[in-house]
Amino acid sequence: MEADGPVVIDRRFNGPTTSANGGYAAGLLGRVFDGPAEVTLRTPPPLDTPLRILRGETTAILTLATVPDDGTAIAEASAVPPPDVVPPVVPGVDAADRAAARHPAIGVRHALSDCVVCSPDRPDGFGLHTGPLADAPEVGAAVWRPDESLADESGTLPPEVVWAALDCPGFTPSMWRRFLDSGALTLLGRLAVAIERPVAASETLVAVGWPIDEDGRKRRTASALLTPGGELVARAQATWIQLRG
Repeated sequence: MEADGPVVIDRRFNGPTTSANGGYAAGLLGRVFDGPAEVTLRTPPPLDTPLRILRGETTAILTLATVPDDGTAIAEASAVPPPDVVPPVVPGVDAADRAAARHPAIGVRHALSDCVVCSPDRPDGFGLHTGPLADAPEVGAAVWRPDESLADESGTLPPEVVWAALDCPGFTPSMWRRFLDSGALTLLGRLAVAIERPVAASETLVAVGWPIDEDGRKRRTASALLTPGGELVARAQATWIQLRG
């Protein structure tokens, strides 16, 4: 395998307080492929820590920069077909804004309160705190108005930023209710993403997330980013694991 690095995940892009947002870390690895990719997270990705990417033709591994080539992987990626997911509804901007105002954790402190993507309170965050749609309460929605600081020099959002924006919307309203009621944390285990076209920071997008199925402590969900006119910009399928209490 060829090695790239070092790569450092800035503390701004945390999920839980002490580790990276899972979608952002997955996107750093998944971006090595030209098309859709699937990333499995093996351990919480560290912040402000030198990492490296080991690349093969169809696979890639994210490790600490200080471990040998056969060291324990933080995440593993492979090229895959696009996830076969279609949003069950396509809400408009007003409906998505109203849904976000119903996010169940607004005003509540919890283990994910400071996540860069879904925190309602981060001035430097994504602001993607999805809430249930009035006409489809099993679907979470919010409007994403990306901050220019997330973009590269051309004004385009890097792939890892788009991956992150698909992560938290996949944490559905029912998962939020279960988490807040029980305190049992559920974390991203696997994320497959297809980005249909480049995304400009100047765009306004609607994020939606919906459940697929569940098995014991495992939940499968999907998410998508759409233009206000309904164009599918990016889509994802996620597997979440509820931690043992």
